[in-house]
Amino acid sequence: MAIKRALISVSDKTGIVEFARELSKLGVEIISTGGTHSLLQQNEIPVVGISEVTGFPEILDGRVKTLHPVVHSGLLAIRDSKEHQEQMEKLGLGYIDMVVVNLYPFAATIAKPNVSYEDAIENIDIGGPTMLRSAAKNHAFVTVIVDAADYAGVLEEIRAEGDTTFETRKRLTAKVFRHTASYDSLIADYMSKQVGDIYPEKLTVTYEKIQELRYGENPHQNAAVYRKPLAAAGNITTAEQLHGKELSYNNINDANAALQIVKEFSEPAVVAVKHMNPCGVGIGSTIDEAYQKAYEADPTSIFGGIVVANRTIGTATAQRLNEIFLEIVIAPDFTDEALDILKKKKNLRLLKLGEEAFGAERKAEPLLTTVEGGVLVQDSDVHQIAEADLKVVTDRAPTAEELKQLLFGWKVVKHVKSNAIVLAKDDMTIGVGAGQMNRVGAARIAIEQAGEKSKGGVLASDAFFPMGDTLELAAQAGITAVIQPGGSIKDEESIQVANAHGIAMVMTGVRHFKH
Repeated sequence: MAIKRALISVSDKTGIVEFARELSKLGVEIISTGGTHSLLQQNEIPVVGISEVTGFPEILDGRVKTLHPVVHSGLLAIRDSKEHQEQMEKLGLGYIDMVVVNLYPFAATIAKPNVSYEDAIENIDIGGPTMLRSAAKNHAFVTVIVDAADYAGVLEEIRAEGDTTFETRKRLTAKVFRHTASYDSLIADYMSKQVGDIYPEKLTVTYEKIQELRYGENPHQNAAVYRKPLAAAGNITTAEQLHGKELSYNNINDANAALQIVKEFSEPAVVAVKHMNPCGVGIGSTIDEAYQKAYEADPTSIFGGIVVANRTIGTATAQRLNEIFLEIVIAPDFTDEALDILKKKKNLRLLKLGEEAFGAERKAEPLLTTVEGGVLVQDSDVHQIAEADLKVVTDRAPTAEELKQLLFGWKVVKHVKSNAIVLAKDDMTIGVGAGQMNRVGAARIAIEQAGEKSKGGVLASDAFFPMGDTLELAAQAGITAVIQPGGSIKDEESIQVANAHGIAMVMTGVRHFKH
């Protein structure tokens, strides 16, 4: 069957004039509405107004124009059904063989600062999704296009055969239903937030594919990376890659983990991550000083790792970074001189986040974790602790310097896989124990890594001590102060051990499990 008649009504008019002109040259009659109709007329493309087809005016400020039996009969009629043919002929109805529609810009509308509720509702498309669904349901006979990227391929098939293939129509139909499902998901999410339904009875989420990845965690696993349609700037999915080879699945995971840690700090900070855990974190008066501390925290593990800075990287830091093998360096920006230095390594990935990535107040967002057969949803952990929130539970209170290091360690341990222990001193991590089945094991790893540096250091634990054994280890290593959530039935035992060794201990009342 040949395509003889197309209905075109698009909000995003990218490429539509050229596409419609080629359809017209191929003898396709074009029906259109509103702004699209005017645009095609201005470009001297023959076009028929929707009201000429339906015999009914566009009414209610354009809310009703294609919601008409003449339109949907033309889309839904089964072409090889004798009964449908007879009804169409009896009623004087014409077939519509192609629909080209994209929808009102709902996502762009609600992304505007201070958008009004009324404006958001007005940008919910009704006629567009209805035509798309009608055409897609009848894709055995109707070609439906929702993406300008498909214009060229469709034209090529029409030029060759006068129609599109069934396989093409089926592929385009799948895209249409993905598109309308995504559109409805955004509307459902917006409306749920308007009425305060944080965890509604039906959860619909939508993401846009950025790219397919070479593989997942391992070479035998397929993978891709997607972005939220309304993702704010300053995250890994919106970063600008300035240099280096394509990011991998593990790169993206690790880079995101590093970014979440560095966002805890307002002062110049650098975080090095390996396998989703920090191997070095440092703060300083300059980003170069912060990097040097992050490097010295664990010069072995940083090799092949990912480094994130919360300040622009300049020449001095770039020279230091260039001395070792790294997978990725991420920063708000790079000076031209720094880029020249870092680009000497062809495979080093450089990501620019922009200044907006840092400094803004962090808000909890839904965090989704898939499990077999379902998904877990929780708020992201953006809880902050201030000095005033701490409760001193030992005979000795921490000194001002100890307190500073305790708060530093607490910011880091929050992002270490549980069970987690972090040792800190001189504004840097000196030992990290991650992901152990018991807290003593995590402490042993952190203390062994720190070595002699543990003397005079502080310890941060992501959860309470179920007994005093971890504190005994800390005392043997020369730790002078501890921060932990508290809340164990054996808190008193830990307090007694701390007092026996002259260790200052504070409790936060908040834990930071991270599995």
